[in-house]
This record gives sequence, structure tokens and C-alpha cells, in this order.
Amino acid sequence: AFCRCGKGIMETVDGKVTFGVVVGTRGFFNPRLAVESRQELLAKLDALGYSYVILPEDATAHQAVETRADAKKCAALFQEQRDRIDGVVVVLPNFGDELGIVETLHRARLDVPVLVQACKDRLDAVDVAGRRDAFCGKLSVCNNLYQYGIPFTDTRDHTCDIESDAFSADLDFFARVCRVVRGLRRARIGAIGARPAAFQTVRFSEKLLQDSGITVVPVDLSEIIGRARQLDDRAKSVQQKLSEIRHYGTIPDRIDPQNVLKQAKLSVVIDDWMTENELDASAIQCWTSVQNNYGCAACLSMSLMGEKHKPSACEVDVVGAVSMLALLLASGQVPGFLDWNNNYADKADTCACTHCSNFPRSFMGREVEIAELDILGESLGRKNCFGAVKGHVAAGPMTYFRMSTDDRRGTIKAYLGEGEFTDEPFDMDGGIAVCRIERLRELMGHLCQNGFEHHVAMTRTHCAGVLQEAIAKYLGWDLYRHG
Repeated sequence: AFCRCGKGIMETVDGKVTFGVVVGTRGFFNPRLAVESRQELLAKLDALGYSYVILPEDATAHQAVETRADAKKCAALFQEQRDRIDGVVVVLPNFGDELGIVETLHRARLDVPVLVQACKDRLDAVDVAGRRDAFCGKLSVCNNLYQYGIPFTDTRDHTCDIESDAFSADLDFFARVCRVVRGLRRARIGAIGARPAAFQTVRFSEKLLQDSGITVVPVDLSEIIGRARQLDDRAKSVQQKLSEIRHYGTIPDRIDPQNVLKQAKLSVVIDDWMTENELDASAIQCWTSVQNNYGCAACLSMSLMGEKHKPSACEVDVVGAVSMLALLLASGQVPGFLDWNNNYADKADTCACTHCSNFPRSFMGREVEIAELDILGESLGRKNCFGAVKGHVAAGPMTYFRMSTDDRRGTIKAYLGEGEFTDEPFDMDGGIAVCRIERLRELMGHLCQNGFEHHVAMTRTHCAGVLQEAIAKYLGWDLYRHG
């Protein structure tokens, strides 16, 4: 059911969303309403940059779907174009024919999100020629979708004009939901190396992930290190990566250029392996083997991938990488990967989230320093630990998210919420994000009582509503939304 076909993650995040479009109508309402609404809708989709699949104007009467025969034609078209279609938009210019719409979706069996919109009546046009009754018709359509077990997304208002800003916002929200659902159902996650033995926290079930369409591709860290050692210092790919690193952040003068070179080679090899295996995100054994056996940290390589919409999580936390990917798909903003790490004095709703770190520069929101790991550097030797991306995350809105495989219950569970990054000081090395979240103690209690990990993914915007719709309604994971 979850084939790797059609759009990849990069195209899903950065490219156009494609909607299947169903315009409904009912015979004893003025057919002009359907014709005009179709024209308005397609003009809006063009203006907003969405692609669409819709029956030709002459395929049905009144350019809309009404009869069972119409539904069969529309369903056949959708099946032909299923690899392109991210979601279906149903528009009701008038009451609409509930059977025509539900038959279309049932026959097409696309298993994608569905948005249901109904047009508004005007007080000066409720005569026989002008009335729509879509306010009522929407209830009938949604009733049938419920009967058939077809989940759907509602517009913010029960009825709205196609040309309105409110419907534009509905389409944007729905497109993001579609990105999350398509992206996660076809995701491929790289697991580079073994998890640190001391971190049973990050154990997970590949089989539960696969049941949601998420494939895990493992590789032994020795293969990555071996390939990195074989790279020529003067290879074009290595020199390009060196230039990228030097333009990415400030590197202190004390850093040996050979350590920067090691990092560049490691990045090139990981990038190549990700491309070879068509991977969308990764989780890496970031200590202590890579430092002891190769001589650098993995953080910078992970940060650089994240900046290019290839999220990477620490300590082979594969479900952490999936959490990052979900935030990227929902927001279009580069996510970071953090620990719920420290209380902030006596401020009950504030905490410090940190990592060594692998934070992407865009997630930081400001310039970064690239230097050595601090805690690991003390025990492993700083000369073996170059590659940490350091700085204080800039203030701004934030969404946090974490999913986890619950093997005891045989389910996937998740939590999410919104808060803000602050500019409050916190004198600790590494990547620092001071976070303010309402009822933080309640959130921490939920995490503790439900066996969630200490890792969390965050992004620099508010997008919890999108993730809630995609995950709870379409992916069917158990979800707690805080706030």
C-alpha cells in the first residue's frame, strides 16, 4: 500500500501540491452555480501555485460530478493519476449529490486526505435561480464519508466563498496536511551505525514504522568511516564540502585544518550514501566510535544535511529523525533535534533544551560557531571531536513534536504542542534553546508517565494544528496535544 513511487520528500516539501478536484452539483439547482464555481476554483488554485487533476469540462453535464456514471469517470481519472495526487478537494457550489461524491472517493481508493468545502448563500440570492443550500448539503456529504470510513478535513467555517482569503488559508492548511501524510507514508530513514549501548531510550520497532509506510535502511558505521578514509583530499566533492563548511559558520583559529578535512570527507560519504539509498532523513551513531576510530564529530555533517531538508537525529534515534521529518513537512522550516535538558531557575514554564549540537544554522536563526564537542571532548580528546555547531537559538515561535513506537502496546504514539524560544541567557556550551511552554510541568508529567524519550524535535514556527490533523486523523497514531 505504501510504494516508493511518484514524488520524493524533497519534491513533496519544496514542490507543488497536486489536488484531485471534485465539483459537486444536484440536478434541481441552477447548474450555472457549478460551472462558475469550477472556474473560480481552478483560477484560485492556479494563482496559489497548486496543481490539480479534474475531469475535462465536457466529460459530464454542468462540468461537475453528480451521477454514478460521473463518479466512475472521475474515479478512473484519479486512479490513473494516483501517483500525482496528494489530496482531494471537494467543492459544493450547491447542495451537491452525496452519492456522486462518495462513490468517486470510494471507487478511487486513493487513501489521501480529503477537504470538503461548501459555498455560501447570499441573502439577496435565495430564490430558485440563486439558492445554493450547500450549508445543508455539506452535512449530507460528510455523513456519507463517515459511513464509508473516509476521513476528511473540514474548512474553518462551515461555508465560505471560493474566492475568499479564508478558503485560501484552508487550502494552505490542507496542503501541509497532505505533505505530512504523503511524506511519512513513503519515508525512508537511514540508520547509520548502532545506538550507543548506554541509551536503551532510543530503541524502536522497525516493524511498527513499516506498518505506517516508513522504511529503515541500516548501514554499519565502519562502512562509512572506511569510505571516508579512501577519499582523496583533492577530490572535487571534498573541496566543495570544505568550502561549504567554511562558509557555514565561524571556525576558531585553534582548529587544525586536518580536522576540518576529516569532517568534509565524512559529510561527502554520508551525503553519497543517503543519495544512493534514496533516503529522506537519518539517525547517526554520533559517539563514541566515530571520534575514537575516525577522529571527528558527526554533528556538523548532520547540521549540513538538515539545512538541505535532510533531517538527521543524534544517537541513532530513528523515530527522532521521523519526528524531525514530520515537522519539516508540516512547516517547510528546518527542524532541530534537542534534549529536554534543564530547568530554568524557578520559572515553572521555562526550560533549557540543548544538544552538543547538530542544530542546522536556519534552526539557530543566527550565525553559528563550529568547534569541538565539550563534554565528550574532555574524555575523548578535543582533537578527535571537531564538528559541534554552537550557539543560542534566536527568540521566536516554536512547535515541538515527538513520535515513538510503543512496543508494549503495539502502537505508534506521539505528542506535540507550541511554545516559544526566548533570548534569556543560559551559560552552557553547545547548542542552547531556552523554551517557554505553558503548563510545562503537566507536559513533563505526560512524557514521564507514558514512556517518552528525552529527545524532542522542534521547528521555528507554529504548525501543531497541521500535525494534529495529519497524524490523528489520517495516520491514525495515538496523539496527545499539549496546550
